Amino acid sequence: MKFKNLKYSFLMVSLFSATAAMAQHQFVNTPPEVSPMPMKPEMTEIWEPEVKIITPAKILGNAPSDAIILFDGENLNQWVSKKDVNKAATWKIINNDYMEIVPGSGDIQTKMTFGDCQLHLEWSAADVVLDGGQARGNSGVFFQNRYELQILDSYNNRTYSNGQAGSIYKDHAPLVNAVKTPLEWNIYDVIYKAPRFKADGKIDAPARITVFLNGVLIQNNVTINGLTLYIGLHNYPSPHGDDVLSLQDHGSKNQFRNIWIRKL
Repeated sequence: MKFKNLKYSFLMVSLFSATAAMAQHQFVNTPPEVSPMPMKPEMTEIWEPEVKIITPAKILGNAPSDAIILFDGENLNQWVSKKDVNKAATWKIINNDYMEIVPGSGDIQTKMTFGDCQLHLEWSAADVVLDGGQARGNSGVFFQNRYELQILDSYNNRTYSNGQAGSIYKDHAPLVNAVKTPLEWNIYDVIYKAPRFKADGKIDAPARITVFLNGVLIQNNVTINGLTLYIGLHNYPSPHGDDVLSLQDHGSKNQFRNIWIRKL
């Protein structure tokens, strides 16, 4: 009986020793928990680089201090003929205030090139309504000389939705029709992001555009699906970089004023 108790005691001591050794081994190899450093307000503050200061216009809609003035009513020095870039733009300046399309004279384009940009442009169709559909005050502003934001007198003038004012022509219809009467000025405020291309020339990220017409959002960061084409599906056939901004002569009268742009 004593021998059995002795064996039992020896077994218990062995088990206790093994358990203690394992616990000690686990304690030695397991690092103690470290409490995370408590967050402080300054840990999420970014100070550099300092945000650039510009001076906004005193009148909403006029150009801020860092804008490039493309047209202010005085001259067409920032523009040339698209037919012959060595010739001056031939559209008319009226009352040192706005320029008017001379139908048949051809498109005009900027001397400077642009990619990502913010554009402000004001336009008004002819005061007297002579035609309907696509013939009424038709023009357009082309970003990078390729992608058209449609200009058209769409006040009480039904046409195909992706061809009316505010459309990305033959691509996206505007969310709403916010065009004013022909006797009033319309205002475009646009944020445009140029397309990006891969090293092999294939499209990596298509162009995107956000458009406000008279303060109303009409294109909400939509994807431009490629070159503006009158016939056929839009596409990106070849890579390109920054390019000119152009205004279209579509054979009908339209007027423009207060055009400025910011490179982004």
